Amino acid sequence: MAAHGNKMSKYLDERLAGLQAYVPGEQPQDKRYIKLNTNESPFPPAPGIEAELKRVYARLNLYPDPDMAELRDELAALCGVCRDNIFVGNGSDEVLAFCFLAFCGTRGARFADITYGFYRVYADLCRISSRVMPLDGDLALKPEDYIGSDETVFIANPNAPTGLLLSLEQIDAIAGSTDAPVIIDEAYVDFGGETCLPLLKKHDNLLIVRTFSKSRNLAGGRIGWAVGSRALIGDLNSIKFSFNPFNVNMLSQAAALCSLRDKAYFDSCVTAVKEARAFAADRLRAMGFEVIDSHANFLFAAPPGMSGREYYLRLKDRGVLVRHFPGERTGRFVRITVGTRAQMETLVAVTEQICKE
Repeated sequence: MAAHGNKMSKYLDERLAGLQAYVPGEQPQDKRYIKLNTNESPFPPAPGIEAELKRVYARLNLYPDPDMAELRDELAALCGVCRDNIFVGNGSDEVLAFCFLAFCGTRGARFADITYGFYRVYADLCRISSRVMPLDGDLALKPEDYIGSDETVFIANPNAPTGLLLSLEQIDAIAGSTDAPVIIDEAYVDFGGETCLPLLKKHDNLLIVRTFSKSRNLAGGRIGWAVGSRALIGDLNSIKFSFNPFNVNMLSQAAALCSLRDKAYFDSCVTAVKEARAFAADRLRAMGFEVIDSHANFLFAAPPGMSGREYYLRLKDRGVLVRHFPGERTGRFVRITVGTRAQMETLVAVTEQICKE
């Protein structure tokens, strides 16, 4: 089935005829919404970025640095590693796509049934066999399902859309039990997760994937990165330089550097999201919602007395956009991106009106 209603041509490779493409969160243009559906940051980029982009603008007639040496050095310093331990991509989605290309062709891939939807899409696109492991009854990952895996492991930690996570000890056990690569997707780790960086010295099969889209307020910049052993990073570079050597543009590289150098702004934005998340969770629970404990910048919440879809539609009618995930176990929930305190107060007020109807 074609994505977004596009009709496939007769020329498409028949192996891709049944591809179910990833569907991003909706971006409606019919009116202004309080947009809490795509896990973006509610805050603007770091204050110094605008001036830096104006400076870089004059060099846009040139190709960007394909090695991204300055940015990789900054990320290496953040992680306490060397430049050769860092890979940078066009969003973490590209980094993950390169992981599927580099590490899964003969091994296959193993990931959860309820997790980031692109894992399944990449497996199908790359014609990779996948072993899908069901979450438990509480929608938590079961670490024992990944112990001794023959396939390359992909774990979003914290997981999406639930916000739940595995402990450092559990990831340590998984990475130490297999010779297969273990990819830990830490897109949301800054909001309360525990990074696996300390485990890199123990496990050369461990690769951590991060993004600037969430806690760094740069979803529109499309910058992702990975940290791991030199050998794994070398593999990703082999894919990159066989695909697109200039994969991250000059403006995005500059924006990423500015973001990394403004720690105070980064800390203030993350703190504000955590506080708004706690406020919204408490108020929704007081109204009878089931709210899963989240370590990310979103809440997975089930309303009382109505389906998740009905709640989503009622919010949308009132100008508040969240995301609903149809499915036997997810259908009663919606995923609510944590916005500013004012946005979450509006969500709560509108929800109170809906619950009174």
